[in-house]
Amino acid sequence: MLVLPNRSNFDTFAPAAERGTGAPGGWLRDDKLVRRGGDELSGFYGNLADGIAITDDRLAIVFRVHPRAKWRDGVPITSRDVAYTLGVLTAQALGRLLFHFIDSFEEIDDRHVAIHLKVPVQLQHVMIFQFIAIMPEHYWRDKDPSASTLVPPLNSGPYEITAFKQGRYVEYRRDPDYWGKDIPLNRGRYNFDTIRFDIYRDATVTREAFRKGLIDIWTESDARYWHNAFDTPAYHKGWVKKIRQNQGFAVGIRQGIVLNNRLGKFADRRVRQALTLAVDFEWQNRVLHFGYHKRAHSYWPDTILTATGLPSADELALLSPYREQLPAELFSRPFRFPEVVTEEDYRANIVRARELLDEAGWHIVDGVLRNAAGEAFEIAFLSLNPADARTLLPYFQRLKLLGIRGTLALASGTSEWIHRLREFIFDALVAPTTSPMPPLIGLQARFHSDGGLVPGSGNRSGISDPVVDFLADEVVAARTLSQMI
Repeated sequence: MLVLPNRSNFDTFAPAAERGTGAPGGWLRDDKLVRRGGDELSGFYGNLADGIAITDDRLAIVFRVHPRAKWRDGVPITSRDVAYTLGVLTAQALGRLLFHFIDSFEEIDDRHVAIHLKVPVQLQHVMIFQFIAIMPEHYWRDKDPSASTLVPPLNSGPYEITAFKQGRYVEYRRDPDYWGKDIPLNRGRYNFDTIRFDIYRDATVTREAFRKGLIDIWTESDARYWHNAFDTPAYHKGWVKKIRQNQGFAVGIRQGIVLNNRLGKFADRRVRQALTLAVDFEWQNRVLHFGYHKRAHSYWPDTILTATGLPSADELALLSPYREQLPAELFSRPFRFPEVVTEEDYRANIVRARELLDEAGWHIVDGVLRNAAGEAFEIAFLSLNPADARTLLPYFQRLKLLGIRGTLALASGTSEWIHRLREFIFDALVAPTTSPMPPLIGLQARFHSDGGLVPGSGNRSGISDPVVDFLADEVVAARTLSQMI
């Protein structure tokens, strides 16, 4: 048995839930049409699909369903199930955003389904299908796949749910009769007879459970605990291994401050710049994180997509038509956050931050930053993790120098956290901004205006800019690697 921890409770097994929190382990119980190769940038292999074709005009993708594919009740998986799944998802707001490129879809016969596109096929169109669990039409025909349920639904994957207790655990048993166990994609996978996810709401409790041997793998995200919390007899005997993950699949910023720019107080770019200048990353990294972290000066650092120097000739070709709408420094100074080496550096940042706030119409009155209407500037950081306080409290002290009051607003539970994220009910939060590599899936949902007001979209900042919209569209339409970069 493999026992893994999960930080969030679950309240539904619904495959197309629009609210609530799904159970962990979906990748164990659900089959997708394709799966990505673990060592390739954009190589995909058939899972439910044993063939993929693209029409000559590149305006349709045809998937051929594997002839041996079947649901756990023995019913064959067909093109009807694929079409049904797409029909359910494209009827939902988030699904319409995700599948914005689909014009229509049709069942050609039992094994072939054609997906007609609004634009010629792009890499991201294929990538999206690695995340879409196909649903059994005959099971859901008289049910609502979006309605919350704690009845484990019919699936086709290598594992099935055999036991669960809400708030405690969910357990999966390997299906010895899994239809796909011998296809090349699955050779060497799924070697545990039982996999159980235990629910731990608190990271400190989880670490104690790991040290006691109650769970088998723990991904540590807090540098202070990675540094010295596992220096135990078990570690020195070799019973516990510390291994740094090489996450080649997920790239981006592991932790960053996200501001909700839908709110008026963050609308002015000078305000956002002032709030950035108040961050003393170097001090935090040295004192709180033992120097393990690196500051991200680009959205996708340490990859071929890292932003470097001034815009290249190819980049200028994209940007020049919009030069008047863009910050002048984009063309004259390479972007980089100011590095704080001395106290004088930090004082200079605070002085500049005060100047920017003053220019934006915010002035300190009796130690409190206020606008012309007399409203005080306050930032409540939404969080589900009390450990965020360790990162944020030093930042709050620096915001205080600007007359800004920062507070930590802890969500009462996973449901409140997800609801407030989906409905954008927050001032700011500390969150990762990672994407699959290459970061095409969700790029428009995260950066494009169309995703700014769609509940549940990745555009948590509320970014809405016509130039950014144009660039996001150009990225996903790229036909070559160099064009994408």
